[in-house]
Amino acid sequence: MIQIEFKNVTKEYDGRKALDKADVCVNNGEFVFLVGPSGAGKSTIVKLLIREELPDSGKILFNEENILEIEPEDLHQLRRKIGVVFQDYKLLDSKTVFENVAIALEVVKSSKQEIKEIVPNVLNMVGLSKEGKKYPYQLSGGEKQRVSIARALAHEPDVLIADEPTGMIDPKSSNEVVKILQKINSLGTTVIMATHDETIVNKAKKRVIRIENGKITSDKKGGKYAD
Repeated sequence: MIQIEFKNVTKEYDGRKALDKADVCVNNGEFVFLVGPSGAGKSTIVKLLIREELPDSGKILFNEENILEIEPEDLHQLRRKIGVVFQDYKLLDSKTVFENVAIALEVVKSSKQEIKEIVPNVLNMVGLSKEGKKYPYQLSGGEKQRVSIARALAHEPDVLIADEPTGMIDPKSSNEVVKILQKINSLGTTVIMATHDETIVNKAKKRVIRIENGKITSDKKGGKYAD
């Protein structure tokens, strides 16, 4: 089943086409790498999918619904279905690991009991069950990114998007993060990872979509970074 579909999508910034009549389909449960040079359009796809920005033309469907027609007051429902992991973690230094994850649930008015049950579960999934009382400054870069993943998982999203999640961490931590993303995918969540990391892409042997100058230049299952 097609879960995400970009149909003839164009997005311009100051006259430069970040996406140029792009057509992309992602099926339910897939693991997909988005690759390409900086400025190629990878992050634009992420921003458009969560309706942070709107395209200049084209359609974007999520579970067969045109997300461009969603009313602003209903966007929170879309964003609960799409978890996003950012390169720079976006953690609050004044809050513990537990509290950083809990924030994702507090903003949608989850009960204290729900928070008490969900947060330990997602921390356990990313291998941080004993780190809940620590603060971000006490964690390594890889651990911070795993907290970010746990926070994105708190809503049990249908899709997890990781935008350059290994860009600020060492190779060993990068491998751990990718293993966690693969584990999440094996449990049924669709995973889309935008990355520059050639080694990770070539090792994983997943579907690889390459973007250059806003255009989809290749799309291969079991592909490599340079295909």
